[in-house]
Amino acid sequence: MKEKIQMLKIQFQEEMKAVEKKEELERIRISYLGKKGKVTDILNKLKELNPDERRLTGKEINLLKNEITRIIDETGKILEEREFEETLSKTEKYDFTIPSLLTQGTLHPITIVQKQIEDIFKTMGFIIEDGLEIQTEFNNFEAANIPKNHPARDMQDTYYLENGQLLKTHTTAAQNYIMRKYGAPGKDETLKVLFPGRCFRNENIDACHENTFFQMEGMMIGEDISIANIIYFMKVLLSEVFKREVKVRLRPGFFPFVEPGFELDINCQICGGEGCPTCKQAGWLELLPCGMIHPNVLNMGGIDAEHYTGFAFGLGLTRLAMMKYEIKDIRVFNSGNLRILRQFKDR
Repeated sequence: MKEKIQMLKIQFQEEMKAVEKKEELERIRISYLGKKGKVTDILNKLKELNPDERRLTGKEINLLKNEITRIIDETGKILEEREFEETLSKTEKYDFTIPSLLTQGTLHPITIVQKQIEDIFKTMGFIIEDGLEIQTEFNNFEAANIPKNHPARDMQDTYYLENGQLLKTHTTAAQNYIMRKYGAPGKDETLKVLFPGRCFRNENIDACHENTFFQMEGMMIGEDISIANIIYFMKVLLSEVFKREVKVRLRPGFFPFVEPGFELDINCQICGGEGCPTCKQAGWLELLPCGMIHPNVLNMGGIDAEHYTGFAFGLGLTRLAMMKYEIKDIRVFNSGNLRILRQFKDR
């Protein structure tokens, strides 16, 4: 059997010397390693040997099989490279250093603003999280202190799925999950999280309303958090985004998930506060609801509202992008009009 294995090895080496094409290599592979190949045939004859001879001979056959496999694989790569070079030599020459004429893609203006805001809040110690677009009714409403039959649900008419879940109406839907994920902060520590996302509502579409829009939720939880913290972070945010002082106003507002609640409005950057279709002639545009997190929301998130307080805000990314880039119609963002969207490449 040893002599036969040695002869098979020599025979294989001789045949490989004549291989010039991948088709010839494949024929040799099948001839030696196929189901009816020469190596397979020897393996099938091991049962005729006694146990000691079977063990030693089997080892030699496996070594031969591995060597044949290695040589065939290496030769295959060499032949592929040779064929590729031959193909190049027969085709038209190209100068691969010439810049492409294809137009590069650009980031969407909302994406640009989102990344900018994330960078700002990262410098202030915020963690960036991502919320699901499909949510349970509990996370979207009950966990945000909006129980069944609460009138606040009428303000957030949304799209329900056949399995009972829904498309989230606000990024607040992720608060309960995030609180339970990180838990209450330690002594002299704070939990600071930012979570952007796409939201959906059954809206009448006009220049400043869409059924699909982007928000960015932020919250900070600790032992001594107050409204002063909200004002500070909002001032830092707006001054960094607009690179100038922006006129804002804070007015009382009702949101079930915060108490007290506020509306932070920004002076319309399209008309300068004089009134236009974008701001509905008001001169102001609602930018974000904010306030101190309601004790019910904290408790449902597993955080003791007797010991901890926190603030939360829901920034309208889409509206902020409108103000930053002076876009008059919100429908531009979902239009898919590349001619318009390319304008924001270098801004």
